[in-house]
Amino acid sequence: MSLTRVLTLALCLIVFGGCSLQPWVKPYERENLADPIMAFEGHGTSTKYINHVYEAREAGRGAEGSAGGGCGCN
Repeated sequence: MSLTRVLTLALCLIVFGGCSLQPWVKPYERENLADPIMAFEGHGTSTKYINHVYEAREAGRGAEGSAGGGCGCN
């Protein structure tokens, strides 16, 4: 075998072998990752409200994955 094939095979084994490791984060440690400071948006409440309004307006065409009409009534 050529050297490039051996190196490619070794690299593939290392990369795909890393996918089989157990998760580093334990179930009781996951609450730290769910901290609001880890969120992408700055204001979670206002983002939820804006998403709700957008979903109520655009639900007729299925913009946010919700089912139902676009009237906004629950």
